[in-house]
Amino acid sequence: MSTQVDRPRVALIGCGLIGQKRLANLPSGSVTVACDLNLERARKLAAQSPGCLATDSVEQAVASPNVDVVMIATLNASLAPIACRAVKAGKHVLVEKPAAVSVKEIKKLETLASKHAVLVRVGYNHRYHPAGRKALEVFRSGALGPILFVRGRYGQGGRLGYEKEWRADPKLSGGGELIDQGVHLIDLAGIFLGEFTTVEGHATTCFWKMPVDDNAFLSLRNKTGHTAWLHVSCSEWKNLFSLEIYGRDGKLHWEGLGGSYGLERLTYYKMLPQMGPPDTTIWEFPRGDESWKIEMAEFFEDIRLRRTPVPGLKEARAALAVVERIYRSSGFAWAKP
Repeated sequence: MSTQVDRPRVALIGCGLIGQKRLANLPSGSVTVACDLNLERARKLAAQSPGCLATDSVEQAVASPNVDVVMIATLNASLAPIACRAVKAGKHVLVEKPAAVSVKEIKKLETLASKHAVLVRVGYNHRYHPAGRKALEVFRSGALGPILFVRGRYGQGGRLGYEKEWRADPKLSGGGELIDQGVHLIDLAGIFLGEFTTVEGHATTCFWKMPVDDNAFLSLRNKTGHTAWLHVSCSEWKNLFSLEIYGRDGKLHWEGLGGSYGLERLTYYKMLPQMGPPDTTIWEFPRGDESWKIEMAEFFEDIRLRRTPVPGLKEARAALAVVERIYRSSGFAWAKP
């Protein structure tokens, strides 16, 4: 069983782009082990954290007595297997989305986490973007009134050779654009609409010559029939993020994620009694993305308070259940049960 400590010591497994982002947003010296199959990459990350051990052995990383928390940022297919190893070693775990490539893997991880009394958080960092946090504040205030529906779009354009990367191999990725960026939209829509009991739509390959999807179109409904209409794409050409939450009394529109996705902005449209043009309030967030830092601070607080992380395995399982149904109904051979 993992012990509670004032300042958790962290093992980073996967020292690529996301591993570097994790390191950059953790307190100095808190990363004690850096692990990557590419040992040189692990050494480069370890050199940035005083006293950090570099290794290419997952077993060594998760078994280290100098580790309380394991953060996993690897290829999708290895996320759940590594998380299971860490849980069995009694470590708390922060695993990147989608946390697994199947609901079956998530359920196994849930069982193990319960058995070993450790906490598992799933890295849906979009929840912690400033526009997302402000949108949730407005939503919880009741200013939107009863929610009517959600509309979301998320897309990027890929790059030369994209069809040859690991994301294009279903054995490594578990799917294409839907399991990559799509799970973020599914997770965010679920915050405002709850569990989706009706899942319709399809995933398809429009442009890229690869066996996984490059576009997915979803219509998700909750038990009261309210809809999330979502589109994800890696043939967007100009990177785009847009999430609209429609209520009876107003609307929120979150645009951009910073960087190539454009300035992050939240617009609140307040419907007037006489209707017509709404009162409009705009918040802009030009100072960058602290979602990674806030997310990890939340997890350390989860550990301190022994509270169930949200988003955790329950939320990850809900998103993957939608993904699985869309892939199977779309006829992808690798997605068959």
